[in-house]
Amino acid sequence: MSYIKEAGMEHFQALCAIDQEVIGDTSRSGEIQQAIEEKRCLLYQSTEDIAGFLIVSHDFFGYDFISLVIVKPSERRKGIASALLSAYVKIAKTLKVFSSTNQSNTSMQQVFQAVGFVKSGFIDNLDEGDPEIIYVKIASPQ
Repeated sequence: MSYIKEAGMEHFQALCAIDQEVIGDTSRSGEIQQAIEEKRCLLYQSTEDIAGFLIVSHDFFGYDFISLVIVKPSERRKGIASALLSAYVKIAKTLKVFSSTNQSNTSMQQVFQAVGFVKSGFIDNLDEGDPEIIYVKIASPQ
């Protein structure tokens, strides 16, 4: 059985290991720890192990912003990113939920579109030659 829940410090090492597998280093471990401590991290628990996680911030021009969605490479294309995004939108604290991905990340763009996020704008000059696409979804605030 699979489910999504708030991450706790007992999940910290597993989340860092997934992140390291994806990006090749541990540079975001402090960000992951802070998100867990501040209750801004959801995880996807598959039958066997944690398959992915999401981090949100609450300070994007007064709106929630999903800043990170990470899925284990071996668990991709199974709907995990979509499930995490949809689960967060259901518990969002603001009417609009924003997120973003690079223009080159067509897989994530497809995920956003599949769960009802729409393009909201672009930011140039974050990654040279690869603009960031901002997405938005109207949520139901709690």
